[in-house]
Amino acid sequence: MASFDEDKILSILKESKTVAVVGISDKPERDSYRVANYLRENGYEILPVNPGIEQWEGLKSYKGLMDIPGDKKVDIVDIFRKSDAVVPIVQEAVKIHPKTVWMQEGVINEEAASLAKKNSILVVMDRCMMKEHARISTS
Repeated sequence: MASFDEDKILSILKESKTVAVVGISDKPERDSYRVANYLRENGYEILPVNPGIEQWEGLKSYKGLMDIPGDKKVDIVDIFRKSDAVVPIVQEAVKIHPKTVWMQEGVINEEAASLAKKNSILVVMDRCMMKEHARISTS
């Protein structure tokens, strides 16, 4: 298993401002909706990425990472997709070069993690960004 940047979670969360949420849902009961909403309530700018929805909570939804305007600097690509769908997302992420690729809880893809790290992108894998933020905010 490739090492990833768990030891940097605190600095990742503190230094990041803009999160592209890949696989965001417009259904409030879905994890991707709840996590994105929590992050927005805690000061992060959310860039919704889902080709199946036009908008999320009044924000324009982008079909893919490459559709995000170039003037928007993405700090974290937060991935809510099945593990076997992650490599193409990371290939796209490499082109916009975020600081971090974050694979949500249950999302594990070593090939995608290696690709990100080879391109000097931090990797957090199999962790919930909301839970991690809540944990460090209360410690």
